[in-house]
Amino acid sequence: MKIIIFGATGGVGQHVVKQALEKGFKVTAFVRTPSKIKLAHEQLQILQGDAFNKEEVTAAIAGHDAVVSCLGSNQGMKKSTELEEMTKNIVAGMQAHNVKRIIYTASAGINNEIPGISGKMVMKMLKNALTDHRHAVDDIQAHGLNFTIVRPMGLTNDAETGKYRESKDGVPDKARSISRADVAHFIVKALSDRQYENSSIGIAK
Repeated sequence: MKIIIFGATGGVGQHVVKQALEKGFKVTAFVRTPSKIKLAHEQLQILQGDAFNKEEVTAAIAGHDAVVSCLGSNQGMKKSTELEEMTKNIVAGMQAHNVKRIIYTASAGINNEIPGISGKMVMKMLKNALTDHRHAVDDIQAHGLNFTIVRPMGLTNDAETGKYRESKDGVPDKARSISRADVAHFIVKALSDRQYENSSIGIAK
């Protein structure tokens, strides 16, 4: 399978690149700054471009079997439509080249699903980022794509374990965090496992 990864130099994206190559995928890393990719591999293509540029995104998607989005916003806690804008470009590119499969890395909280007082506090604090993710997901789901929406709890830099819990309805019970490496593990797994097609999965250790 040949995949293209948007956000390939980010915390999760770097792990997806590495783990996908280890699993035998052909990988295109779509990046603004190629020098940030420190990995060299015969099955890795590094493609410079800007996810805000619809024409560059559309051209990049041609010839791929699936898209992985690990994009983040540069706006932090501020109101933003960056994720929505970049995702619209990706969706348009997928439609132009008849690519159906996408895995989108969002965040727990986009469905107002984190329970308890602390969950409500977290979702309130992350309201703007969650809204941007929600709008991006809405656009994906509105265009008939074969999607997996990944909703990780708080991200850490711990090592990959391959051991974490999953929930289709909300988030795993008493969940707090998951390593970026394990989010990548789930993404790579979901690319080859049809049970995750057209689903939204909360994950945590």
